[in-house]
This record gives sequence, C-alpha cells and structure tokens, in this order.
Amino acid sequence: MFRLQGSRTLAVDLAGDAVKAKNGSMVAYDGRITFKKMTGGGDGLRGMVTRRLTGEKMSVMEVKGQGTCYFADRASEISLVSLHGDKLYVEASNLLCTDAGLRTGTTFTGLRGGATGNGLFTTTVEGTGQAAIMSDGAAVALRVSAQYPLFVDPGAYIAHQGSLQQHFQSGVNFRTFMGEGSGESFQIRFEGEGLVYVQPSERNTIGGDV
Repeated sequence: MFRLQGSRTLAVDLAGDAVKAKNGSMVAYDGRITFKKMTGGGDGLRGMVTRRLTGEKMSVMEVKGQGTCYFADRASEISLVSLHGDKLYVEASNLLCTDAGLRTGTTFTGLRGGATGNGLFTTTVEGTGQAAIMSDGAAVALRVSAQYPLFVDPGAYIAHQGSLQQHFQSGVNFRTFMGEGSGESFQIRFEGEGLVYVQPSERNTIGGDV
C-alpha cells in the first residue's frame, strides 16, 4: 500500500510482498525488510542492454519483507499514480517507486526525448498497481480530450498516461525573433484522451530557447 507522509516522503506498507524503488531512495524503515539492487532497472540482461543503448538510466532496488519503508529523493514532491492495466510513460529521473508486479521498459519518443536532454527514449510502466513519480514542485495532472489538445514545455514534462499521441513542434514566431517572445520556442503537442503530468519548474533542455 502506497501512502504519502506529507508531500515529499512515500510510505509503503509491506506484508511479505515487494516493490521496486529508485536505488538509494530509502530514508527509513521498520520491521524485517531486505534490499536488493536489480540489474538493468529490473528487466534483466535484455533490459540492461536496452537502457545502455537508449541512454535511459534507471538504477533500481527490490524492497521486500514485512513492515513499512519510507522513500524520498532530494526533497522532491511525490505524486501517486494508479494503473489499471494501462501504461504510464515517465522520465526515468522522475520515477521513484512501483509495485513489483508492474512491468517496466523503454519506448522510443522521437524528438521529444531529445528536447529534454534525456535521450530519445523514455521509461514505461505497465500493468495494474501503483507508481510514485517525483517532481520539482507540486505536479499538476492536466487532462487532454479529443476536442482540446494540450501544449507542454519539454522542460516541465514529467509523465503521461492514456490514449495520447505526442508531436514535437517549434513555436518560433516573429515575437521570438524580435526578442519579445516568452522563450518557449519548442513545445510538445498531446492529442487524444488521457492525462499529462507537469511540474512548475523547467529542467534544462536542448534548444529550449532560441
């Protein structure tokens, strides 16, 4: 069971089951709990090779036993995401913890990944269970509908789920060239039905400003 202790610490109650968490993110625990570093983000040799090729770095540990374990990472804000047989797409640096039964992998994202500086691939989490994601500041879940596409700054993007298509596009206009633009020269356009998680802080991006 995942629950938040404040907004920056995740408490996970274990009853003989296990979770996968970012390596080194445990800050406290009680009971009888073991920790085991997993190779390649928990996907075995194939997962390790895939992550090395794609540049999607993800160091994971398995946490198992009886008791309560507490996780945090650099005082980041934490949000809980429930999956019901669907898939979550999330930057590896923003993934804190998942139920052990959830499958993790990588997927090609095209230019969006290149814009964020995190490579052309992103992490996927799939199945039924809970995941905890992190953000710099409190994350906001924005709904996308067929009638209303969503435009997101690449540096503020954290994750998304649902039946969404994403397109990387340039927002350069006359005001930008005149030095009067907002600096948001590149955007991700999401279309379809689903949720996009964004943070109120922008990570450094490649070509984020022109």
